[in-house]
Amino acid sequence: MPRRKKSEPGVCPQCGTKVGDPDRTWTLVSPIPDKKGRITVTVMGSFTCPNCGYKWRAVLSKIKTGGDEGAGPEEEPEPREGEVIEIDLDEIYKEVGGGGPS
Repeated sequence: MPRRKKSEPGVCPQCGTKVGDPDRTWTLVSPIPDKKGRITVTVMGSFTCPNCGYKWRAVLSKIKTGGDEGAGPEEEPEPREGEVIEIDLDEIYKEVGGGGPS
């Protein structure tokens, strides 16, 4: 499917007439944040051309909110402390009475 040319949102794609304000506006909030943890809020608008009657929708603006924009490079997490448990599988096989994996 070919992509449309990027044009101003308030210009009719059919006849090129400049339309004023949109008939209706609404916001879309992305459900998944980007790599930096920011959420994208898109403001959409619905237009009707007064010249030819063509109706279309267009993106009015996009805003990224939240996340750690000013944070520096990620720090390595501190190593977890705790008791280290080592298990020898041969000892387990002796207790169970099996000869080990076949």
